Amino acid sequence: MIGVESLGGWGQAATVIGIVLLEAIVLYVGYGALEKLVGSKLIAAIRGDQ
Repeated sequence: MIGVESLGGWGQAATVIGIVLLEAIVLYVGYGALEKLVGSKLIAAIRGDQ
């Protein structure tokens, strides 16, 4: 693991908040890229457009 238990209370809180924020950014960018790559093709397939 990361070893956040060795930090004080404020350090643990800041580390957890940073990790959660980083995870949210990675997911946001990842899902945005995935939507850009396959979104229009998927919508066209659902609508029956070719």
